[in-house]
Amino acid sequence: MILVFGGTTEGRKAAEVLEESGSTFFYSTKTGEQDLTLHHGQRIDGALDGEVMLAFCKEQHIRMIIDAAHPFASRLHETIAQVSADLQIPVVRYERIYPPRDPDFTWIDDYSEIKAADLHKLTLLATTGVQSISKLRWLETQGVKVIYRILNRASSIVLAHQQGASDDQLCFYENDAMPNADAILMKESGISGGFVEKVNEARAKGMRIIVIKRPEGFMENGGWFIVNGPYGLRRMVEKLLPDFFPLHSGLTTGTCATAAAIAATIRLLKGETPAEVPVLLPDGETISVPVGYAEGYAYCIKEAGDDPDVTDGIEIRATCQPTPNPSLYGGEWLVIEGGEGVGRFTLPGFDYPPGEAAINKGPREMIRRNLESLITPLHTGRGWGWVCRFSVPNGKDIARRTFNPRLGIEGGISIIGVSGIVKPFSEEAFIDSIRKCMTVAKASDTDRVVINSGAKSERFLKALYPSLPQQAFVQYGNYIGKTLRMADELGIPNVTLGVMLGKAVKLAEGQLDTHSRKATMNKDFVQKMLNEAKIEISLNNITLARELWERISENQLPTFCDVVIYNCEKYCKPLLPHGHLTILLISDDGTIHSR
Repeated sequence: MILVFGGTTEGRKAAEVLEESGSTFFYSTKTGEQDLTLHHGQRIDGALDGEVMLAFCKEQHIRMIIDAAHPFASRLHETIAQVSADLQIPVVRYERIYPPRDPDFTWIDDYSEIKAADLHKLTLLATTGVQSISKLRWLETQGVKVIYRILNRASSIVLAHQQGASDDQLCFYENDAMPNADAILMKESGISGGFVEKVNEARAKGMRIIVIKRPEGFMENGGWFIVNGPYGLRRMVEKLLPDFFPLHSGLTTGTCATAAAIAATIRLLKGETPAEVPVLLPDGETISVPVGYAEGYAYCIKEAGDDPDVTDGIEIRATCQPTPNPSLYGGEWLVIEGGEGVGRFTLPGFDYPPGEAAINKGPREMIRRNLESLITPLHTGRGWGWVCRFSVPNGKDIARRTFNPRLGIEGGISIIGVSGIVKPFSEEAFIDSIRKCMTVAKASDTDRVVINSGAKSERFLKALYPSLPQQAFVQYGNYIGKTLRMADELGIPNVTLGVMLGKAVKLAEGQLDTHSRKATMNKDFVQKMLNEAKIEISLNNITLARELWERISENQLPTFCDVVIYNCEKYCKPLLPHGHLTILLISDDGTIHSR
């Protein structure tokens, strides 16, 4: 069981991550005012002191605490640390992402460090929360006018009044623009706490900026594990409580390549060989990735988690070195090359032209962002550049078992990944692969794209369209609706949809995603189609739609197929309003039926 302390944006994200597991957890907030829908999580509201928290954790057999509370909730952090130490359970701190500290700001550790003399007869806008009003009242006795910006809710207004603030000293986040003031007092609340937006507003108004630094000492002792995003949190839970998620996540080839490049660069520049390196993901969070080293290169082992992936366990290598003459590479300070086992594009339709290494735009940008901070001191002002070359042992053989041959990627695997993390059996990843195939099909200049459910139906359809190139055949799996919408977005003029009967009876009822977890055969609807075709057979002993091929007489089949295809067309043709759609119903023996 996991106990989450939330009430923040990070708390909400933590709950979303844990909800994916289907396992029960507890979500605690002090006020109970956060709007949050939980299906597997159980809410507990109200402050927990050390004794109550300890008793609760014992009673509920808590095995992990996730501290996603506000960074300035110091007392809560200290209580969590003590309970963790007493019970010997790990704490994962879901930390915020913080911009670098600007030296032009005044940085302080405590309210007492504010210099009232510097603010005499000036107006100070305090955005440090309603609880801080009592700590700032002393400034008013020193000739400082203080305005307090708080949340516009009854409990906050009552608390402000109790601490001595008058109505004319209050303004609200929800309704009021930031008022004019000479200076602003802020907390180092991180990106999710609106820190950047407040800074930009204050700068636009010419305010002096005073910032209270976030407390960090509470993580010095005890078993704290730090993450700063949802992917890192999930992977940390998977590591510390392996049985909480039924399926584990993995890393994309793009993340692995980036980690290998970081490791190679750190070894070359600093002579260090860390076992793990920090990798900045596209969403801004940082995760730690294991790496290794050999003579002349660093490497990262591809980790697919529980997602079925033929690239699981492969070694992605990186060699990185400076070049004193970047003009040889078109003036680019960072050049990314593909070596042995990394495929090359041979067809148009990708981010890069034919002949380029099959390293997609997302991973290239991730590699660039991660290396920039390491290499910038080297290349800035010196005219130096940096070359990273990636290779994958046995990549050519492995690629034969991927989508690459039908995409026109030859010679090895592709380095891909949008988020940097692979969720097991990811719908997003599969749909992304369909989109890539559709884009390549469009770029191949074929006047027809044939979409189908898998290898069996595709084999029959290729025999029907022998003159079409390999790239014209795209497998939709279960995502018929999404694939047709892609065809329309790409402007493909003619689409053939090949479908076998099991999916067809679902599609005919309007189920555009035919996966068994979302749609099952509706016998009542199938009976309705049989009645429409004037076919009298019993469905009582039928469990699979394909059994209908044997139950329906040969002379009645054409009428039944017409009815099924007609019902499919009702839902599919509107998704391709600018193109022509042909639907073919495929029997188990390869016979193809059309209207």
